[in-house]
Amino acid sequence: MLGGLLMAAAPLHAALWGYVDGNGIAHFADHQVDSRYSLVLAEKGAASAKVPGKTTTPGSILTWLEIAPEVKRVLPWVREAASRHGVDRELILALIAVESGFNHRALSPKGAVGLMQLMPSTAQRFMPKGLAPEQIAQRLVEPRTNIAVGARLMAELLKRHRRIDVALAAWSAGDGAVQRSGGQMPAIDETRAHVHQVLELYWALLQRRHSRGVHEMKLQFQ
Repeated sequence: MLGGLLMAAAPLHAALWGYVDGNGIAHFADHQVDSRYSLVLAEKGAASAKVPGKTTTPGSILTWLEIAPEVKRVLPWVREAASRHGVDRELILALIAVESGFNHRALSPKGAVGLMQLMPSTAQRFMPKGLAPEQIAQRLVEPRTNIAVGARLMAELLKRHRRIDVALAAWSAGDGAVQRSGGQMPAIDETRAHVHQVLELYWALLQRRHSRGVHEMKLQFQ
């Protein structure tokens, strides 16, 4: 099991870095081997991922994800979108948790809407033609629509970039920022923090599911 292997391979106080390559192989190390590796678990005492508006640790977030009514309400739509678009449901859940804390009415200062904080201009190509921007924004408040569009967008980014960390960077900062960085993680603190938060929660969810969605793991420790 992934969780057991990780605990046996690295001290609990050590940092853990990792990425998933285009073949679905998860690579882990206790240091950043190269730019592909993103921080998955912080060193003991360091800052770690938090759901917006909540001051809890990843372990507490996992417990909250299991019992919170707002999470249970959207799980059927998460499963539906994950199956339809080939995106791990754990990744969708991690994105929703970090982006909105499962508040389907969340609206960012920049105009990002709903559970997965989608910009209407980005979501437009996945919506019925002829809708005005305000109509798109209204539809994105609907959890099922928001999750379906978000999963479709993430599937597109994963296919284009072939790496989860870079796809998440494109999700956060836009494809333009990734392209200007040579197809790598942009040197933008906010983007890197966002990617690390999502990855940390994503891996924690994968560990809980006994590595479902990752069919091989390679460890590299000093």
